[in-house]
Amino acid sequence: MPVKPPRPRLPSLNALRAFEAAARLESFTRAADELAVTAGAVTQQIRQLEATLGFPVFRRLAQGVALTDAAREALPRLTRGFDMLGQAVQTLREAEPHRPLAIAALPCLAQLWLSPRLPALQQAFPDLQISLSAMEEPPDPRREPYDLALFYCESTEPGALQLGDDAILPVCAPALAARIKSAADLARQTLLHDTVWRGDWARWLAFALPEALIDPGRGPAFSLYSLALDACLSGSGVLMGRVSLVAPHLASGRLAAPFPRAMPAMDRLTLTPAIGPGAHARRLEIMDWLAGSAQKPDQI
Repeated sequence: MPVKPPRPRLPSLNALRAFEAAARLESFTRAADELAVTAGAVTQQIRQLEATLGFPVFRRLAQGVALTDAAREALPRLTRGFDMLGQAVQTLREAEPHRPLAIAALPCLAQLWLSPRLPALQQAFPDLQISLSAMEEPPDPRREPYDLALFYCESTEPGALQLGDDAILPVCAPALAARIKSAADLARQTLLHDTVWRGDWARWLAFALPEALIDPGRGPAFSLYSLALDACLSGSGVLMGRVSLVAPHLASGRLAAPFPRAMPAMDRLTLTPAIGPGAHARRLEIMDWLAGSAQKPDQI
């Protein structure tokens, strides 16, 4: 009877993943971020791969690295292979009907928008388990299996839902707002910034107070919007607030808007569902519930 030859022994899967990510992203650092490891770990895995193969996959240059011709030719097939593995894993996930619904969200949205809604969501769906992950960029559905993604987006993908318009405007504690009656008053206050949206102050001032002599870059910056918001709530300064994030505090009176003119935001709070094999069967139902709760910020 015919005997099938054994499959060739493959290099370490982790080494192949590190190479594929570094080659596709053209950066060891970005590959490390995607794989949630250090850049040193990516370098070590690629060296291990090169030792197994017996030849280099990157050329070491004076300023960085570059793919060899052989590695560049193999990259598309490796990428397709890992994408197919990801799809197969999603199919396995679909076979478990009671698995948690996985949500990926921007950190500020996970903390300030979604977390306050979780108790009501659990009450509405008591048999549903939720898994929430905070990340800076929307997940790649081919590599990161999430059922719903919650991010600020300017455009929508198929099936995505934008949860209404958004805007920015200055907000602060009510006692501080009572002392701000003009642009000159604002110029004497501490401006609070989120590092990602540090340019929002300049944009709003050009929109609402173009004649004001205010340095939009002064004041402390915070790596998390929630930290900037905590400083604002404590009376430490004036924050350029995202209406979608500060609306509950404005509704409750914990924050006030000394200048009511809001500048429309180009991006909007957007819910994107997973599509295809492996997606949670109740993702669209949860999506509808979250969309309805977005219209009731005063009830959070």
